[in-house]
Amino acid sequence: MTAPRALSPRARRLRAAVALLALALVAPLAIGATPTPTPDPVRAAEYWIEGAHIDAAWKTTRGAGVTIAVIDTGIANGPNAFQGAVSDGTDVSGIGSEDGRTPLGPLDSDHGSRVASLAAGRPNADGTGMIGVAPEAKLLSISLGFGTTAPVPFTKQVADAMRWAVDHGANVINLSFTTNTLDWDRSWDDAFLYAFEHDVVVVVAAGNRGSGTAMVGAPATIPGVLAVGGVDQRGVASKAASTQGISIAVSAPSESLLGVDADGTVETWNGTSGAAPIVAGVVALVRAAHPDMDANNVINQIIQTARRAPQATAHPDPLYGYGLVDAAAAVSTVQPPVDQNPLGDLADWVRLHRRAQAPAPTPATSTPVPIPPLPKADAPAKAVSPLIPSPDSLLYGTLPLVALTLPGILIALGVTAAARRIRSARASARQNPDD
Repeated sequence: MTAPRALSPRARRLRAAVALLALALVAPLAIGATPTPTPDPVRAAEYWIEGAHIDAAWKTTRGAGVTIAVIDTGIANGPNAFQGAVSDGTDVSGIGSEDGRTPLGPLDSDHGSRVASLAAGRPNADGTGMIGVAPEAKLLSISLGFGTTAPVPFTKQVADAMRWAVDHGANVINLSFTTNTLDWDRSWDDAFLYAFEHDVVVVVAAGNRGSGTAMVGAPATIPGVLAVGGVDQRGVASKAASTQGISIAVSAPSESLLGVDADGTVETWNGTSGAAPIVAGVVALVRAAHPDMDANNVINQIIQTARRAPQATAHPDPLYGYGLVDAAAAVSTVQPPVDQNPLGDLADWVRLHRRAQAPAPTPATSTPVPIPPLPKADAPAKAVSPLIPSPDSLLYGTLPLVALTLPGILIALGVTAAARRIRSARASARQNPDD
């Protein structure tokens, strides 16, 4: 997001017209495509339309019958780009309008309008002006309150917005923001699972190094989301308007983008906040061309048909993911079907890391063995003095002791008397030697 501008609407329109003219003259087409000459400088500046083969995909579909939910600052009510495009909306912040069409935010309230215009903006009645990737898709406007101005916690706003979008018919949800942290609030587990279980593709911006995001942050780290990195007009990973991380699925243009502001002005801007709705629009084209294809296979179409970036060193690559999004290939080339999301299973992640569904303890199946009751204890004896002999002490102590001691004494006396007689006899013999 960018800081608010102090220019007047007239000055802004003049500056935008000059910038668009310059961009139309000098901006190369992404990934080496050749631009088609056009008298409309706005349309000529949308280099990604031909660069990502979106115009070729339009030969098959323009997204009719698909609904894209933009969970952001709100889609403005006035611009022609959104006339007939927004089918419903709400506010989850507590400070916006009930229909979600009042742009919110002290820094960049135009953000949600720009995102929506890239995904599914309508051109002017004469066919000129900015056009979105899926110009016949419907939009849902869900306004968030970023920062501390909203009375509802941000994590709760996002969870509520996800559920509201699913319940109101979203086939695609676009989230062009990051929390700059790898982890996410536990309430998002159920909210994102709710979307996946209802066959919704969730597209998320990877974040921008230029705004301080060195690595991909949540919600782009949530398993199963389609995280989008950014490239410049040549298809090279953007140094400022993108970030890196193993969860990036595909890349799309993120530099010198166009977007419709709340007052209808077409402005230039940068960031994966714009790359994400380009991919969300391509998802809408695929879903319109293949209405029976489930979300897992739509995602597989997007990543398997992406063109590998020449600078990529791995597949998937931490800068480019599976490659540069190719709308025509995604719409027309049907990949072998898959039975699970190729970008991960959030339910499995929750089981492993949250331990939310740990198995209950198994009840004991053995039968307890009955144990007979113990006999009653003897009644306590009457307390007596330990100095007074008791019957037991006399019977088992004193009498045995007397019985053993008395014979010993008698034997000792007998031995002593015999010894005395012997000594006496010997003494008498010595005194009468002649006898």
